[in-house]
Amino acid sequence: MLPENIPTVTVTGRFLSPDGQPLSGSVIFRAPAQLTFPDSDVILGGPVVATLDAQGRITARLPATDAPHMDPSGWSYTVAEQLAGIPNGRSYQILLPAETPQVDLADIAPTDPSKPNYVAVRGASAYEVAVASGFSGTPADWLASLVGPRGPEGATGPRGEQGPRGERGEQGPPGADGAPGKDGAPGVVQSINGRSAAEVTLDAADVHAVPDTAPGAPGGVAQLDAAGRVPAAQLPPLTAGGVASVNGDRGPDVQLDAARVGAIPAAAAGAPNGVAQLGADGRVPAAQLPAPASGARNVWTPQALGFQAWTCDPYTVANPVIKYLTPQRLYVCGINITEPTPVNRVIMFARGYGGVSSNRYAAGIYREDGTKVTSTAAPVGLAMAGQTAGSPPQMLNNHIGATPIAMPATVTLAPGRYWLTWALTTGGTADYAYFHVQNESPVATANFFFGAPFARAWYLNGQSDTPARLNQAEANALTDHDFPIMALALA
Repeated sequence: MLPENIPTVTVTGRFLSPDGQPLSGSVIFRAPAQLTFPDSDVILGGPVVATLDAQGRITARLPATDAPHMDPSGWSYTVAEQLAGIPNGRSYQILLPAETPQVDLADIAPTDPSKPNYVAVRGASAYEVAVASGFSGTPADWLASLVGPRGPEGATGPRGEQGPRGERGEQGPPGADGAPGKDGAPGVVQSINGRSAAEVTLDAADVHAVPDTAPGAPGGVAQLDAAGRVPAAQLPPLTAGGVASVNGDRGPDVQLDAARVGAIPAAAAGAPNGVAQLGADGRVPAAQLPAPASGARNVWTPQALGFQAWTCDPYTVANPVIKYLTPQRLYVCGINITEPTPVNRVIMFARGYGGVSSNRYAAGIYREDGTKVTSTAAPVGLAMAGQTAGSPPQMLNNHIGATPIAMPATVTLAPGRYWLTWALTTGGTADYAYFHVQNESPVATANFFFGAPFARAWYLNGQSDTPARLNQAEANALTDHDFPIMALALA
């Protein structure tokens, strides 16, 4: 804030384009030097920048140019208009006397040579001079004092004689030129590029510029595209002075591969001994990560017992009674794959299965979304359980052990959740007994999940083979059973 004893003038203005849109930019007010105000013990310096607002308006409060005791005195402000879209802004001088505390630039900014570029300072009137000289009274009293008493009317003089009428002489020679007139008002443009006229029109050559028709034209200048580069159409054609060889090869059709340019082949992405290939989320997929060390050290894993994966660890299961497969019931057990895993066998843990000669068993592997990965093409026969040489006698004699069903071919399961299915397509209830996880609830405890549903133990009745697709949400999907122990293997 300026000290209160320094008189100020508020300057306003509004700048619009010809179509009425607010302009942007700023208006700068500069005094000719630093201003000293001894009475206020303050020195002012530097320009005042008034930025146009959203309506194109400015407001600036400036010290009056006739402030008392100001040093220097007798000066004017230089106004510089810097407006967007107007490359050559105006610059002119203005006076801001304290007598006019509100000034709009539209009233004082010069637009033609006949208009001054300053606020005129009114001098003292004759009445004010009289009052200063001792007159006492109103302006009307002062005007009345100027009228003296009417004097007496004088006598009418005699009529004079008419003089002789002379003849008109020849026109004399032109007189000498008069002295030059005074300079015009300060700040008003007198000429542009050496031209003095009421209306001056300049072209690009007058201001040493490139015509706006030159970009992209023959003999003109290059015109950059949206990317800031010279378009191919404006480039010269390749000549014999172009590229002679590429990586040491010469010829019209040089062929390079990744090795020739010191790069990694695209086929190496995600391949063994290659490089990791990032997924859509920018991270290395789980399939390319090594198996967790914590899952492979000093614990019983499926691989430690010859399997590729299993539905659960049989060591933790207790089932005191024999359980038999129900004919035409499709048993479904969930399994989790954490790394790419090749498999070609679906296995069930049998309890006292002595073998059936006819083809009555079917098995398959399904993805979490219910699509089939592989399955038996038709029901197959199954040899008795527990006959692996070297097994404990009670397993051999009681027919207890793994019973595998071969798939048509080896498949590699990508990381994810899968379902294994097993069905006794025909036969009786005593054909196949299996080890199971006992369930004493309407819902098997294996069906414990959070978030995306994934049932690990359920079944479908009335299935004479492996279906084309699985759906755990269909109406006849049941979970009220003692579910079998199953596994995957690679033979």
